[in-house]
Amino acid sequence: MRLLNAKTLQFETFYGNKQPPYAVLSHRWEKREEELRCQDILHGTRKNTAGYSKIKACCELALKESLEYVWVDTCCIDKTNSVEFQEAINSMFKWYKNSEVCYAYLSDYTVNKNQGLDEELFKESLWFSRGWTLQELIAPAKVVFFCRDWKLIGEKTDETICNLISSTTGINRKVLASGDLEKCSVAERMSWASKRSTTQHEDIA
Repeated sequence: MRLLNAKTLQFETFYGNKQPPYAVLSHRWEKREEELRCQDILHGTRKNTAGYSKIKACCELALKESLEYVWVDTCCIDKTNSVEFQEAINSMFKWYKNSEVCYAYLSDYTVNKNQGLDEELFKESLWFSRGWTLQELIAPAKVVFFCRDWKLIGEKTDETICNLISSTTGINRKVLASGDLEKCSVAERMSWASKRSTTQHEDIA
């Protein structure tokens, strides 16, 4: 597993089950040309992009929680290597589940200090409509939501937020709290994905 050192913003690779505690970033790919790729980290390029700023903010959050490593789908997978890419796709749920915390970045939501949580705008975030964010919501035990300017919104287990997520996604509150899918039928799981979309049609599988 390739992890990003939150202090140096350089990769370190860990094998088997010897990974250190790490955070993961859940986000939407917006302008694909702005997202940092594996080669950008390796060569220290494209540091003036929104993708770099997003990864740097994620690393700063992790360090505040004494986590020295992060995993980000845009850059921690070498997508030019088809074998590695397929292995990563098959391992992602486990990687999210084994994380200490998942930072869910809602770039289209802004916290209003005077009004508090805007429930309707929160539910309308496109983060809840993307295919890949489904596993990122369910698998980690701890998911913490942040708005566009990285202000804290709350955790998925907070009562109000959990209710909002459940009503928006159709996912049972118990599943959100535990990540346990054993008692969920395939039909139920498919219903969670039915309202979501991916950039590439085959990715929805």
